[in-house]
Amino acid sequence: MERSEVLSAGREPSIPASRSVQQYADVLGIKVSAVNMELAVSLAEKWIDAGNPGYVCLCGVHGVMEAQRDPALRHIMNRAALNLPDGMPMSWVGWFQGFFAMDRVFGPDFMTALCRLSALRGYRNFLYGGGPGVAARLGEALQRKVPGLEIVGAYTPPFRPLCPEEEEDLFAQVARARPHILWVGLSTPKQDRFMAQYVDRLQVPLLAGVGAAFDFHTGRIRDCPGWVKRAGLQWAHRLMQEPRRLSKRYLVNNPAFLWHITLQMLRPRREL
Repeated sequence: MERSEVLSAGREPSIPASRSVQQYADVLGIKVSAVNMELAVSLAEKWIDAGNPGYVCLCGVHGVMEAQRDPALRHIMNRAALNLPDGMPMSWVGWFQGFFAMDRVFGPDFMTALCRLSALRGYRNFLYGGGPGVAARLGEALQRKVPGLEIVGAYTPPFRPLCPEEEEDLFAQVARARPHILWVGLSTPKQDRFMAQYVDRLQVPLLAGVGAAFDFHTGRIRDCPGWVKRAGLQWAHRLMQEPRRLSKRYLVNNPAFLWHITLQMLRPRREL
């Protein structure tokens, strides 16, 4: 299988090798990796093969604005192995700063691409998150989509922090399964805090917080046409599906983001 077959979201233009994860766009103080899907998968592969525990954040407008109110979250996102541009506004800011090959890395598509790479390379995958039964259905859906994908465990957490007994149970399950990738499907910023808290104790090469990808792949959330995503309007499609849960997130955060990012663009770029 060629690498082009691994990528599920189409083939974006490559970013030169010299512009690796050390290159980032400054989005209101958040270091958003200057990557596209192809480079994101390649860097994730290198990180897994190196075997050092790390985590991947999916960064969109919601996460950036949450980090404006929470310095601890900003620190968590800025120390991620990869902080992927999960939203066209992240790419637009990157283009404005000169990263012209930077492109959106949509969480569900990144998950599919890395699962295809897992089947090719023999990586083991563990699923953490979702409501009762969601992780099991997700495993079945992914294995139908990606023949040969190895799912070695699933854990459905409570809607609260883990107690010591639950932590030990999770650690034991992960230790037995020995996954290369642990997919975290909570929500931003809950999943980012979880990964930062447990990355060293779980000792999994890569934790990836993909949020709603669990619901996209199991069909609970409907995807939208590609042109809607490219126009930066997927938030409106999501809002129509979950207005009560997402109205505050989008109707407050989106205008605030536009105001603050406009002010940032009018100032010289700073070093973080």
